[in-house]
Amino acid sequence: MNKSQKILIVIALAVTAGLYFFGETVGPKKGNGAAKPAAAAEAQLDLDKLRQGAFANLSPGRQQYITSLEGSVKRGDVLEQQKKAYDQLAAFWKDSVPNPVLHFYYAAARSELDNTEKSLTFAAHSILGYLPYAHNTQEQVWLANRGKQLFEKALTLNNANDSSIVGLGGCIIYGATSDEGPMAGILKVRGVAEKDSTNLFAQYMLGVGGMASGQYDKAASRFEKVADAQPGNVEVLFKLAEAYELAGNYTSAIARYQQIVKTVDVPEMKSEILKRIEQLKTAEAGKKK
Repeated sequence: MNKSQKILIVIALAVTAGLYFFGETVGPKKGNGAAKPAAAAEAQLDLDKLRQGAFANLSPGRQQYITSLEGSVKRGDVLEQQKKAYDQLAAFWKDSVPNPVLHFYYAAARSELDNTEKSLTFAAHSILGYLPYAHNTQEQVWLANRGKQLFEKALTLNNANDSSIVGLGGCIIYGATSDEGPMAGILKVRGVAEKDSTNLFAQYMLGVGGMASGQYDKAASRFEKVADAQPGNVEVLFKLAEAYELAGNYTSAIARYQQIVKTVDVPEMKSEILKRIEQLKTAEAGKKK
């Protein structure tokens, strides 16, 4: 992947991930951001160390604010006070000082206090949606495991929720540990897709799984189904274009990049996409010689 393509992907991801957090992101390597099976064996994220480091970098006033929130649970309606504190802590680490891990740490804990299917799945899907943009593998795997825990709890409340089953499989694809092995994620998602081929969430996650396993042609066919149903979904269009490119199908990749150019309004993104299109045209011409 050359420098121009990396810039293009980072811009695209930043625009999409900007709905949650701004800042540096990791572009999708071969695997579209999904963690490799060996990721779980790497050094685990030290959450306490991360929290201490983030706290140390705060101003004295913000340190006092965080300390007051963490110690705000008193006698009385403890559960409601704890919910309020978690809401405020999650908001602080999302909006005031963006830190994805700490934001999702408190958001997940808050959902578990409610322990309803709605609250658990909302938090779990929020985590899953952020996983492609994790800053590093340790962060991604920690978040994937946290999302997996929430989906599992939601499924104990409603084991027939296909969206939760796909979400659980997606977290495993992105690196969450599973007693059934790394293929368990694909199998869970595939089961939903075989039952309902129109389930776009399942098709999308199978595309992510195909990218993670290097099956770019299969990934493209999955993303194609989603893109055809959601032609304005820029994130899916980028994933589809990347899948075609990695599969060596430059003609189809160019067509999808051209579709993105017509869809996006960000000048910098348009410029990088047009550069990439020209590079692919040159590469395609080279193949024909």
